[in-house]
Amino acid sequence: MRAFIASAIGVTCSAALILPLAAPAGAAPDTSVNAAAEAADPADVPGSTQSLPLSPLAGASTRETGAPAVQGLPRRDVHPFSLVGVVWDDADAELHGSVQVRTRALDTGWWSGWQDLETHNAEHAADPGSAERDSGTVRGSTAPLWVGDSDGVEVRVSPETTDVRVPGSTSVALPEGLRLELVDPGKDPQQPPVTGTDEYGTEDGVEEAGAESRNGGRSGTSVQGSVIPALSKERTEVEAESAAGAAPGSKPYIGPRPRIVTRKGWGADEKLREHAFAYTKTVKAAFIHHSATGNNYTCSQAPSVLRGIYRYHVKSNGWRDIGYNFAVDKCGNIYEGRAGGVTKAVMGAHTLGFNTNSMGIAVLGTFSKSNPPAAAVTAIAKLTAWKLGLFGANPRGRTVLVSGGGNRFKKGKKVKLNVISGHRDGFATECPGTRLYKKLGTARTSSAHLQGR
Repeated sequence: MRAFIASAIGVTCSAALILPLAAPAGAAPDTSVNAAAEAADPADVPGSTQSLPLSPLAGASTRETGAPAVQGLPRRDVHPFSLVGVVWDDADAELHGSVQVRTRALDTGWWSGWQDLETHNAEHAADPGSAERDSGTVRGSTAPLWVGDSDGVEVRVSPETTDVRVPGSTSVALPEGLRLELVDPGKDPQQPPVTGTDEYGTEDGVEEAGAESRNGGRSGTSVQGSVIPALSKERTEVEAESAAGAAPGSKPYIGPRPRIVTRKGWGADEKLREHAFAYTKTVKAAFIHHSATGNNYTCSQAPSVLRGIYRYHVKSNGWRDIGYNFAVDKCGNIYEGRAGGVTKAVMGAHTLGFNTNSMGIAVLGTFSKSNPPAAAVTAIAKLTAWKLGLFGANPRGRTVLVSGGGNRFKKGKKVKLNVISGHRDGFATECPGTRLYKKLGTARTSSAHLQGR
């Protein structure tokens, strides 16, 4: 499956040899062959990934207690990056402990305080036994964290230990092959694809999509393929009837198609992903996630955050594409996720054990202690009303999915779930965060109303 990616990388590598990128003093070589492309064309940079091995930190060994040493990376200069995560060799191994990073802002030179990375990320993955899971490239990982433009980093990974004062107590070893992944998402597309205001009311990018998009006109895309325009409910129903071969005048339960920023719109580098697509039979449920990348981004930065997650999922985690089918930012903008067609039942890697016959929607941010913006909850309702409606699913209903295996349900078990569920409903996890999870009832009601139920 990697042959296509390898051939594409070979072309880029030649350019890198001609135009190398100068590294800051003390920086390790960038392991991505795309890093040098900036010198060639600053307007079209595909991004890069620096992968740096972690090792026991000086003075961190606890030989007296027998506890594993803290691993990490001392403060150092690196190539510019905006998103950070930690990966390890075995995708089935869990990291029991804490991962913290400090970063230096590129514009001010100031160092941040220590920030936590979400360590329990195994639940966002392809199902056991699937071709994607068994590709041999999949790694264990933390959730990625968006830190903004940075050129310095420090990291520490501390193992979980029991009380060393208790005789016979043991400590949990850290996974093998810990590496720090620093992701540069590359430059934005030439035309900003996002609209709206952030939670502070600041205008955050305005798009001129043309009369076709403003008036909910013909199907297709606008802005040279960067946006799929919104359609009225009437027009959406007509198209749904035609696609399904329904009798004329038989009204489907479907919400109006929302405006969707395409992969081209947020600047996805299509050379990164697998060339082929994977599909399931239908879409019976939507699992809602938070990306756990933090809330320190503006809506105009959302495409960069998405490109960072995409690159992290593919280059660092070893997945075939970004794991989510769709993403939503804090301003309520909706983005196409995994490639294969927004109207189709694309197999994602978002809810371990329940990727078949479902879709995954990630709200960009962390909502364990922060409330999700109302615009994001509204966007979930709009998106699910339309997409679930294409497959005849009632947002307020229940459905049955067969578990592919996980920490909550055994493989093969038939599980009754809400048609709009939180990630935690299918897997023992905090995702999508307590505050966002509490809003799913509102999303279900609004989604069903948009469908005309």
